[in-house]
Amino acid sequence: MPSPQHEARSDLLELTPHRHSYSLSPSLLLVPLLLLLVYILPSSSRFLRPKFSIALFSRKKRSFPSRHSGRTSGQMAEEGVVTVYNSNVVADTKKNPFSLKVGMAQMLRGGAIFKVTSVEQAKIAEKAGACSVVVSEPSWDVRRMPDPSLIKDVKRAVSIPIVAQARIGHFVEAQILEAIGVDYIDESEALDIADEDNYINKHNFRSPFVCEGRNLGEALRRVSEGAAMIRTTVFSYGYGDLAETVKNVRSVMVETRVLNNMDDDEVFAFAKEIEAPNDLVAQTKQMGRLPVVHFAAGRFVTPADAALMMQLGCDGVFVDSDIFNFSDPCKRVQVIVRGVRHYTDPHVLAETCSGLKDIMAGSITVRR
Repeated sequence: MPSPQHEARSDLLELTPHRHSYSLSPSLLLVPLLLLLVYILPSSSRFLRPKFSIALFSRKKRSFPSRHSGRTSGQMAEEGVVTVYNSNVVADTKKNPFSLKVGMAQMLRGGAIFKVTSVEQAKIAEKAGACSVVVSEPSWDVRRMPDPSLIKDVKRAVSIPIVAQARIGHFVEAQILEAIGVDYIDESEALDIADEDNYINKHNFRSPFVCEGRNLGEALRRVSEGAAMIRTTVFSYGYGDLAETVKNVRSVMVETRVLNNMDDDEVFAFAKEIEAPNDLVAQTKQMGRLPVVHFAAGRFVTPADAALMMQLGCDGVFVDSDIFNFSDPCKRVQVIVRGVRHYTDPHVLAETCSGLKDIMAGSITVRR
């Protein structure tokens, strides 16, 4: 016979509902299975993701760009903000994204580009390891774009990218060079100036442009016009001497370091001082360097000259055609290329500079 305490305990257990006595309905099991299908399975294949899953289950808020957000000139060009010359394909900015041209210029980073005046020199440069060649007229008296027939001959002879020069402001020459099929167009100050007040609107072309920049303000102004590569040199009929090139390269680097140490409030005054767009100045401060590829151009005759430019912070070098006037020009080009590739290794540079007495003598004369 059970005791009274045991009967009271039994009554209490009967009144207390059992937590685990509930049974799950089969329909409730479908909920986690549906969530599994929505989240886990689409992650393995983008084709299985249902279109409604983003709207129903995604908690990520969509962000819309502000009207006054920091847009670069390249982004503005992609949106069709810049002025076009006409309505043909050459001036169709929708088909000429600036970011693509900057990426094409990045392909030349870490290389040496040689100015050539003949097909033979272009073949020598390609054989020696040049990343590109600049086609130029062999005569100094003709200061215009190269003969299109010479450019076509060089294109047929070599497989490396071709750069051709156009006069400043002469957008018709640039249209001709692009129609020929050059890979890059150099709006060169070494040629006669076609327009003293205006540069070419480079956003209107598919081909990447190379422009001069002797200081940070000038370089960023050319980038705002659509230049995908900056070439630092001295204003002369050809590539300037080493001292002037070093001076201009250091000017760009010093102004960039000064900009990096500024507060954000000081950037606007600095942009006004150097006469450069505010958005590009802010982007330069954020990146710590120019927003495009930066090369140095000059009469570099030794591997040490080319390595000096690289250690100063340049991405590559342009070398004048005078390098082909020496005996065994292929060897001369090879040592310059090797100096660019191994610019941080003094042992390799010492080995490369050995046996170049004729070059070290400085037999190249600088034209003024």
